[in-house]
Amino acid sequence: MKPHTYSFSDGRHGPHSKADHMTPVRSVTLVSLFGLTVLLMHGCSSKSGSLIGQDLRGQEERIAEPAIKEIPPNDAHLTGSRTHPAMQSELTARNATGLDAGILADILFDFDQEAIQGDALHVLESDAKQLQQDSITRLILEGRGDDIGTSAYNLVLGERRAKNVKAYLRRLGVLTDISTTSYGKDRPLCFEHSSECRQKNRSVHLVVQ
Repeated sequence: MKPHTYSFSDGRHGPHSKADHMTPVRSVTLVSLFGLTVLLMHGCSSKSGSLIGQDLRGQEERIAEPAIKEIPPNDAHLTGSRTHPAMQSELTARNATGLDAGILADILFDFDQEAIQGDALHVLESDAKQLQQDSITRLILEGRGDDIGTSAYNLVLGERRAKNVKAYLRRLGVLTDISTTSYGKDRPLCFEHSSECRQKNRSVHLVVQ
């Protein structure tokens, strides 16, 4: 029994190679599929290229954007003579007790000094008389430093200043309950970058409770 073979050329039976088994229709189909694949690959490549180009253009636009201008901290309309809103709220609350209406004056210190000297002694003596006259029962002494030096250093310096004021009030006979604290340079009473403002911050502020 002869093997069953197919001829794709003239229909005659006979031995042929494996490649001869392909029909013209199938060949055309394969060519069409190959062409379609090439077109799809070209389309994807163009689309990807377009997206990458858009991304690069977007990056260029972002790089070309102008940097945000920083306002220097000593800008006049920011610092000026106005008090910081947070501190202004605190000072407003203190005014309700009459503290900042001139009842008790701040004790000022020389640069990098914790000792009470000169006019500061007379000011503190006047404060002591006022405390005794008004029978103030509780007082907080807030020590501060200026904006020169580290926060840690000014914190310690402010505490020493407050303790020296307390010691002198005791020496003057003030029996009021007195506590001390320090804000160093981080909670100034004055925000201007000037020698006058730094002098105000090198102080002990007396807060009546």
